[in-house]
Amino acid sequence: MKKGKIAEKSPVMMEMDPGTYWWCACGQSKNQPFCDGSHKGTEFSPKEVKIEEKQTVFWCRCKQTDNPPFCDGSHRDL
Repeated sequence: MKKGKIAEKSPVMMEMDPGTYWWCACGQSKNQPFCDGSHKGTEFSPKEVKIEEKQTVFWCRCKQTDNPPFCDGSHRDL
């Protein structure tokens, strides 16, 4: 799978409430790490993420993770 444009070379840690979120896979969103529709016209689609209980999440912003949408440390090699 093709990987998106690097938005930031670090993850963002967020306390997330239960709900459905859409992670930006293309790297072009101005609302990182979430989708704002900037992928339209590209081969990318946002990734749906369902959070069942309140938790801390490390969202990937480099878009190079092998565990999307979560950070796997890939940003350290950029």
